Formats: sequence, structure tokens, C-alpha cells
Amino acid sequence: MITMDGLKTGDKIPSERELSERLNFGRSSVREALRALELLGLIETRRGEGTFIRDFRGHQLVQLLSTFILQDEKAIRDVYETKNYIEMDCLRLAIQRMDIQTIEHMKEWVKKSNRVQDDEFFYRIIELADNHLFLRLWGILKEYYYSLDFPQRDYKKENYLLILEALASKDEAKTVSAYYELRNLSCFNDKN
Repeated sequence: MITMDGLKTGDKIPSERELSERLNFGRSSVREALRALELLGLIETRRGEGTFIRDFRGHQLVQLLSTFILQDEKAIRDVYETKNYIEMDCLRLAIQRMDIQTIEHMKEWVKKSNRVQDDEFFYRIIELADNHLFLRLWGILKEYYYSLDFPQRDYKKENYLLILEALASKDEAKTVSAYYELRNLSCFNDKN
């Protein structure tokens, strides 16, 4: 309904009565669902004004992940691996969707940067790969990973430039290999 109505952060959602009619549920069920969404921080009710969509990006989702999904040690280790797989899949999409001019702009950005921020580099890649679900999932996993206070690594500009060169050549194997080199990922197998 949010997508169909084109609603975004800050927009007012329909009243309980309208939601009940549109969704074909009783008002008490709608009221309970709205209460649950408010407790999760996804909506907010303003007295006398109505109910509005909140900006739900950020720590609320990270807290939800940590509370319900990522309880065991293996799941926590899997966060980093899953984030890497999303980055690799987005590189594969970028091979198909990025033009040479965009890649050249990214190369110039990397060359001019004093220190390339890994998150910013992959945010740009994922954005250019044009898969919004990957972007959201990657963002949540990245935030969760950082919330665990793992030591942050610095990567060399040369590694990012190798990835961009591989993207420009439209060679998937070369691109994945450059990614492995960046991350020093001997732990990933060749089934990727």
C-alpha cells in the first residue's frame, strides 16, 4: 500500500477506518498492527494530526536484526560474509549496467580521494547496479557489522582502481578476482 500510494517518510497514512476498508480487516486488527508498527519505530502517531511514516533506516532495523535473527555466534560471523556476497553480486550487475563514462568518473573520484571510504565506494557501486533491495540489505548488514565493533580495515586505492578496471573490461572473473584481492578473501570458494 505504501508503494502503491507513493508514500514516503513523513507522509500521513490512511486512517484506521480507511485501512480497515482497503485491507478488508477489522478495525481492532488494524489498530493492533499500527500499534506494533509504532513500537518498532516505523510509524508515529501525532495527537490530532494522524499517523505518519517515520524514517526507518538506521539503528531500529539493526536492533531488530540483533534481537530476533542474529542471536548465535555463527549468524554474527555470517553477516560479514553475506555483505561480501551482496557486494560481489552488485559488481556483477554493475558490469551489465555501468557505462564506461560512469566508470571513468569513479576512477577520477578514487584517484582524487585522500583516503577512499570503503562504504562510500560500495554504496556508489550498488547504487549504480540499480538494485534497491540489495542497497537496503547491504546497508542494514553494514550497520550491524559496525555495531559489533569489529576493527575497521583500510584498503588501498590501487585495489579499488583494479575493480574499476575490471568493470570497464566487462570481465566478470577479473572483477570478482579484483574484489577477492581487495578483501583478501581466500575463504570464498570459486562457486561465486
